[in-house]
Amino acid sequence: MMKIDKTKPVLLTGATGYLAGKIAEKLLQEGITIHAPIRDPQNGNKTKYLDAIAYKSNGSIKYFKADLLSKGSYDEAMIGCELVIHTASPFTLRVKNPQLDLVDPALIGTENVLNSVNDTSSVKRVVLTSSVASIYGSSKDLVDYPNMTLTEEQWNTSSSLKNNPYSFSKVLAEKKAWEINKVQNRWDLVVINPSLIIGPGINPFASSESFKIVKQLGDGSMKMGAVNITMGLVDVRDVANAHYEAGFRPSAKGRHIISAENKSILGLAQLLQDKYGDTYPLPKGNLPKFLVWLIAPMVGVPRNIISTNVNYQLNIDNSKGIKELGINYHPIKDTINDFFQQLIDNNVFKKI
Repeated sequence: MMKIDKTKPVLLTGATGYLAGKIAEKLLQEGITIHAPIRDPQNGNKTKYLDAIAYKSNGSIKYFKADLLSKGSYDEAMIGCELVIHTASPFTLRVKNPQLDLVDPALIGTENVLNSVNDTSSVKRVVLTSSVASIYGSSKDLVDYPNMTLTEEQWNTSSSLKNNPYSFSKVLAEKKAWEINKVQNRWDLVVINPSLIIGPGINPFASSESFKIVKQLGDGSMKMGAVNITMGLVDVRDVANAHYEAGFRPSAKGRHIISAENKSILGLAQLLQDKYGDTYPLPKGNLPKFLVWLIAPMVGVPRNIISTNVNYQLNIDNSKGIKELGINYHPIKDTINDFFQQLIDNNVFKKI
């Protein structure tokens, strides 16, 4: 059981990102000092949202120059830290070079951060942001899982560099983290495996896959119908809280699926219908699978993604996070409405 001193700084990688921004907000509200290694500490446009939160909180934030792919890049920022939270990893489904754009930053980045952990005697715990993508590659995988349900016991074995490379990058990075952790006994590793993260971030203009999906719900992209893919969904505020609890609960250990509810894209749209249905062209039905499969390459989606996800059910066991981290989930209806309203408030949708 590892107790972390809250008076010591916490290193947070990827601090200007969507999820890490909410983790930073939680840490700052708790009066904690954050060491934030980022690519360009002098870029005020990148740090202004964090700076505004820090200004109003009891905590503080200090920036350091660092790069995921550079060895030793995190050494300076890690000095004096007992807790390291590593969130920095690209999340995008459309890439030209999966090795360079996804696998290298995820895998080499994790190695570089954890090598710095090994070189920094003060560090006692690392919290790693992984994903349910390291647990399953597609909904079809669940056919072979016990009770057709995702649990922390499973690993994604269906993804590869050519098939769903984002998920593959998460598998490699998490396995590398466990590998590095197991050959030493000074610091422990706690892993957070969230499903698709949605909800209002600290930067209303941040780009993420969840941002793109919700934008498409309201901008007319799906007015002809939605693709019938069921996803695990979770509020960004709950994922941030899970990282905080994973960092400071002495008993926290192992992997934790963090996911509130399962919804299809159409199911998400239906949660918005009462408030926004008369104003925005939300989808009202699902597209036929054969049609989606036919047009997939035209919109940059591999057909195998359609074949192995459309019209499949999804079952996720989230009981460990509730029991061991005390997570109390926001209802997804509230989350999606808060997120959609944030996009409206910041003029993301064109006038329909």
